[in-house]
Amino acid sequence: MMYLGFLEMVGLVVGLIAVASNPSPYFAAMGLVLAAVCGCWVLVELGVSFLSLVLLLIYLGGMLVVFAYSASLAAEPYPEAWGSWAVFVYVVFYFFMIISGYVFFNCNVSLEFLFMNYYTEFSTVGYDWGGVVVMYSYGGWFLMFSGWVLLLTLFVVLEITRGLSRGSLRAV
Repeated sequence: MMYLGFLEMVGLVVGLIAVASNPSPYFAAMGLVLAAVCGCWVLVELGVSFLSLVLLLIYLGGMLVVFAYSASLAAEPYPEAWGSWAVFVYVVFYFFMIISGYVFFNCNVSLEFLFMNYYTEFSTVGYDWGGVVVMYSYGGWFLMFSGWVLLLTLFVVLEITRGLSRGSLRAV
């Protein structure tokens, strides 16, 4: 179990470094998918499988559509690829920052407690079902406010990207 935990943490860090170090959005999409899948894998190992599934579906279903639209707006004729020297310098810099943060904050504690499952003998559901109930009962106003903010954000983004005339209906 510790090997799988180590693999998911390494995948998460590699995915985050891939997103942060690549200046071209075309090649950073793979790192974004890797970081999302490994982050949800960490949540599954901690026992919150429903939240992990919801985050994966919403994030990869919704946010990658927005990411693809942004990438199409920022079309570059010669994007920086993975073998580029500038991308390699960014990767080395971010990796050095992670290692120096690990040493500076003295992170030599054992992470075994993160990967231990404390299930009882009759527990067949995860730990996150109570949170879903609270979200829909006490957090109803927050859900309505979040929906309103997302709708407002949609209109703001459409207004910004509209351009001079007719938005996406204009001739390219």
